[in-house]
Amino acid sequence: MQYPFSRSQDAHVDLSSLDAFNDGAPFATFARLRREDPLAWSEMLNGDKGFWSVTRHADLLALNRQADLLSSAKGIRMEDQTAEEFEARKTFQETDAPHHRGFRALVAKAFAKSTVATFEDQIRAIVTELLDVALDEGEFDAVDRIARRLPMQMLAQIMGVPQADGPWLVEKGDALISNSDPDYTDFVVDQVNTDAYRMLPFRSPAAMELFDYANDLLDRMDAGEQIGVLNLVREPTSSGERMSRDEFRNFFCLLVAAGNDTTRYSISATIHALANNPALLTQLQQGAFHSWEAAADEMIRYASPTTHFRRTATRDFELHGRQVKAGDKVLLWFISGNRDENAIDRPYEIDLMRERNPFLSFGQGGPHICLGMWLAKLEVAIVMQELAKRLTAIEQVADHSYLRSNFIHGIKHLPVRVRAR
Repeated sequence: MQYPFSRSQDAHVDLSSLDAFNDGAPFATFARLRREDPLAWSEMLNGDKGFWSVTRHADLLALNRQADLLSSAKGIRMEDQTAEEFEARKTFQETDAPHHRGFRALVAKAFAKSTVATFEDQIRAIVTELLDVALDEGEFDAVDRIARRLPMQMLAQIMGVPQADGPWLVEKGDALISNSDPDYTDFVVDQVNTDAYRMLPFRSPAAMELFDYANDLLDRMDAGEQIGVLNLVREPTSSGERMSRDEFRNFFCLLVAAGNDTTRYSISATIHALANNPALLTQLQQGAFHSWEAAADEMIRYASPTTHFRRTATRDFELHGRQVKAGDKVLLWFISGNRDENAIDRPYEIDLMRERNPFLSFGQGGPHICLGMWLAKLEVAIVMQELAKRLTAIEQVADHSYLRSNFIHGIKHLPVRVRAR
């Protein structure tokens, strides 16, 4: 079969390669693994220890709930790290309960569904302003003009940092989380020696600049200033723990990188879908769908921007006749679960009337479910609403290109032409 949203029909893509998603997601490979080898072993091209790949929806949902069996406290990406590197770079995302639960509870207050709902007017104002400029141009790169700008502008407001700093924060966040793509960094992890930065988040020198920025925020907060939601994470947890300055700096880097990129690529996938399927725009304009939230869920499922998270086995266990040993790396390929025919009907289609959508893009079911999911869903929904309100047509006018990464998947350039109402 043909796999939409992908140019790759190769059923044997090496998932350890940073080039594995250059032609779009390797859906043919994931389909083969779900069918033939649902717990597959892969060697690493760079000499790091190999890993197990979990690709079936049911297995992903079950294993993601078992934090006692699969720990986050050894890293969440497939790369190997020394104990020293891990301690220097970790955030609460790379911890298990109870430490993870305590710090997560502090940040969760700022990103709860009820809190995020109060941001609607702010998000809509940003989208309207971005579209005013883009639609006047008529032809533009939808990622540059819309998808790349909205998430960080909104995040800057939530964090309480100046809007003028947004473009710089986007640039540095890209250099971090897109550290495998030469479009975003001069320090590509597999092309230059990054050992000098191995103690920094994502092995990136951009982290040093973000650390300086975070240090200024820390000094201001220590002097009693309230800065957006950032003061929350410096409060004591229910057990009395406080986030150290080092932990805060790493958390700030994570917030800038992950808080921007995943939503960006959900928006770029949404605009790509509208530009290549005119019926979707008509459907949105006619209200022929369940709800805007459900429509956003379907687009985020389709985008699947975070391809996987890595866990580490805490003890030996068996699955599908394979023996996993304590200390083995286990990759939960959520992007594969989002295309599993046994869990989601017609998973390669965008269906805004989908009755059941148990998608896994936010790590549903596990203790590390994405804190920013309500914000991402609302931003995607508002982009769809405003495009449906203001356009009569949108079409892609040249090839799009994908981020070079096997961790974050998305369209980084999307040339479109629009016709406004």
